[in-house]
This record gives sequence, C-alpha cells and structure tokens, in this order.
Amino acid sequence: MNKHTPISIHFIAVAVLACVLPVALQSPILAAEVLIFALAAIGCNLLLGYTGLLPFGQALFFGAGAYAASLSAIHWQSSMLPCLLFAILAGGLLAIAVGYLSIRRQGIYFVMLTLAFGQLGYFIAYLAEGITGGEDGLLDVPRAALDLWIVPAISLDSDWAFYGWVALVFVVSFISLQRLVDSPLGSVLQAIKQNEQRAIAIGYQVRFYKIAVFAFSGIVTALAGALYAMLLNFAPLSNIDIETSEVIIFMCVLGGLGSLYGSIVGAGVYLVASEMLSDIWPRWMLLLGLLMIFVMLFARGGLWLGLKLLWQGVKGYGQDKKVKKVEVSHD
Repeated sequence: MNKHTPISIHFIAVAVLACVLPVALQSPILAAEVLIFALAAIGCNLLLGYTGLLPFGQALFFGAGAYAASLSAIHWQSSMLPCLLFAILAGGLLAIAVGYLSIRRQGIYFVMLTLAFGQLGYFIAYLAEGITGGEDGLLDVPRAALDLWIVPAISLDSDWAFYGWVALVFVVSFISLQRLVDSPLGSVLQAIKQNEQRAIAIGYQVRFYKIAVFAFSGIVTALAGALYAMLLNFAPLSNIDIETSEVIIFMCVLGGLGSLYGSIVGAGVYLVASEMLSDIWPRWMLLLGLLMIFVMLFARGGLWLGLKLLWQGVKGYGQDKKVKKVEVSHD
C-alpha cells in the first residue's frame, strides 16, 4: 500500500483486522491492548518515521491522557466521549508546549530535551499524590458509559463491548491519520525528514510543521493512554515512566518507520510475543532484543517492509510459473 491507495482500501483492511484480531488471539483484552498500543506507536511514527524526530517523551502524553480521562471519570462521572476529549486536550496542549521548546535544538540535544520533559512529568505525577495517586496510581478507574445523548447510554463494562469501542476508535483514528500522511502535509513532513535545510529554502515554515506534528502525535498518544487506563480500570504511574517511551519506540522501529501499518505490526508482535513467551521463559525480553538487532542489521525497513517484500516475492513466483505454463502450452 502507498499514498495512491484509495482510502476505502485502507478502511476495509483495518476494519477486517479489527474484526479478526480478537478471534485470532482468543482474547478481547489482548486484542484491545494491541490496538491501543498500535495507536501509541503510530503517534511516535508521526514524529520519528515521517518527520525524523526521535522522541523519548511519548510516555508524557500517554500518561497525561490516562490521568486526564481517569480523573474525569472518577471525580466528574463523565461519560466516555467527554473523558476522551479531556485526554485529547491534555495530550495536545502538552505536546504543543513540549514541541515548541524541544524543536529549538536538533540532534542529541532534541532527544535529551524530550527525555527531560518526560522525566519532569514523571516526577510531578509521583509527587502529586493527591491528584495522581503518586506511586500507587489512580485506582478503580471506571469504564465510562458511551452516552450519545440521542440514545440510551451504552455500558462498556464487558470486555467485548469495550473491545468494540476500542476497535471503532482505532479504525476512525487510523483512517484520519492515513489521510493526514497521504496529504500535502505528509509530503512536507517527509521533505523535512529528508533535508530540513532544503525545506526551509523552499519556503516551508518548518517550525510550524514540527509543532503541528507534535500536536497530532500528542493527541493520538493521549487517546491511547486514556483507553488503556479504562481497559485496566487503573492508571499506574508506570504509564508516564521512561520505560513506556522505550516500549513505544521499540514497537515503532520493530514494525517499520514511515508506515502506519508497521506500527500495528510492531505493537502486535511485541505484545503477543510478550504474552506467549513470558509464560515459557522469564528472560523473554532477550529474544525480542535479538529480534530488534536482526531488524536493525538486516531489515531496516522493519517487519512490515519484510512482509511486503515476502508477499511481492510470492506473487512474482506465482506469475513466473503462469508465464512458463503458457510458454510450454504454445510450444
């Protein structure tokens, strides 16, 4: 799939994935977790894969979304849509502030700034026990009902109902972001990644575009954090820890940079492998580390590009066999 692929094809692909995933995994909880972290990895991919900015503070937006939605549900008894709206606003505004300050530097200094902001957010959450629960996190986070005003409220307490809502949010978010990266804005982001000085010389307001992509990344990552808190009925402090940023970057790079589908593959492989291998071997992370080394050395496009090349090879082999059969029949 490329930028010329009709959006209807993308819709069918992710809709089919959302329908098949819980059946294949035999768990709506694990399937929901895959889609949620795929959203978080997509948020990272917008910065790293499409714009060339390596962020080590994605957990800040993830945790902010989790806390905003959880506090809204606990203290104001908000329904699902207002909870997610609070999370999106928190993530978006925070990302604009972080992006505005971080893009003043480049290279390693940019990376360290994002890391510093992430750690700053972690210690603020750790110390603000009266708001965030501190080290214990926010407990008993309810799965807010879906109240559409024109119909009776829909309870999302059951795992299957909540998965259905996560799948709907994921499909809508994915299609919106796919349109974004296929738009002229996405082309500008690619130009900034390939040669920032040339993009400036052409006349693009590079700083504005970087802040804009930070905002989009913060919004989708905070949305993922909000859904994850409701999935767990718990907003742990670890949501905003540097380890969460590392996991999100790992998924993004493992699946493939510059592809939204790669983020889905990366999240799926990481979470399914961790679920299966953790019961077999306590040092399962070693295997994922070896897989990452293999990807970085021999498949730099990530697992998604590897799957695409494999599919093209199978198609080419099948076409070659058909051509040979036709040639033999003519002889």
